[in-house]
Amino acid sequence: MVEATCDPRRREGSVTKTARQAMIIELISAGHIRSQTELADLLAERGIRVSQGTVSKDLLELSATRIRAEDGSLVYAVPGEGGDRSAQAGLSQAAEHRLTRLCVELLISAESSANLTVLRTPPGAAQYFASAIDRAAWPSILGTIAGDDTVLVITRDPQGGDDVANRLLDLSES
Repeated sequence: MVEATCDPRRREGSVTKTARQAMIIELISAGHIRSQTELADLLAERGIRVSQGTVSKDLLELSATRIRAEDGSLVYAVPGEGGDRSAQAGLSQAAEHRLTRLCVELLISAESSANLTVLRTPPGAAQYFASAIDRAAWPSILGTIAGDDTVLVITRDPQGGDDVANRLLDLSES
């Protein structure tokens, strides 16, 4: 989740444009957002107060579109990652499924130390794999850093590296 911390020089409740847009992507990906007003309300609940005009501009810059959801309603969606740039909404379950598939296909090894987990992948696959981990949005993971064939996963818990390594290894055996 994007943490909306405030710079004391900024107005109360304000965050950078990049942080705000990252939160918008997270909200759209996590659920069915039907209107700009609904999105603005969800942002406000997270301490990010913006006008409808700002939400509209952000959605335009993010290439968000409205698509028909499974229930027939129109919802906002953002383009997917990698080769699939089609608009997608409510990605939580799909992101977890994708991560499982990529663990099976790409995860060579996982080792941990304290709150760090080092993952090995085939050459050239680490950034793609790290992106899937980021999209799965596990609350226990603070972030990832990827090279060519290595992903560093940083956990929130000072001793959480082992749990994340084991969970990813379990997914690789699915």
